[in-house]
Amino acid sequence: MEENERRINLHATPEMMAGVYANFANVSHSEYEFSITFVRLDHESEEDDQVNGVVVSRVNMSPRFTRELLDALQDNYAKWATAQSIRDLPETPPDEH
Repeated sequence: MEENERRINLHATPEMMAGVYANFANVSHSEYEFSITFVRLDHESEEDDQVNGVVVSRVNMSPRFTRELLDALQDNYAKWATAQSIRDLPETPPDEH
C-alpha cells in the first residue's frame, strides 16, 4: 500500500446492502453539483400514455466525484462487455483428424 493511500472501512445495514432496483435514471446538474435520481418504472401500468414510477434513491455529488464515478463506470462496463463477448463466442468445433 502506498504511503498516501488509505483504506475505506464501510459499514451498512442488511437492508442497505440489499440495494434497490432502478430501471430509469434522471441526471441533472447545477453549477456546484450533479444529481442522479433513480426510479423504478412500472411499465405494466401505462394509462393515458403515462408511466408510473417510484423514486428509489437520489444521489447528489460534486463534479470531481462525478468524473471519478464516470471513469469507474466506464472501466467496469468495459470489463463486463469483454466478459460477455467471450461468453458469447461460438464454440470451436473439435479437431477432425
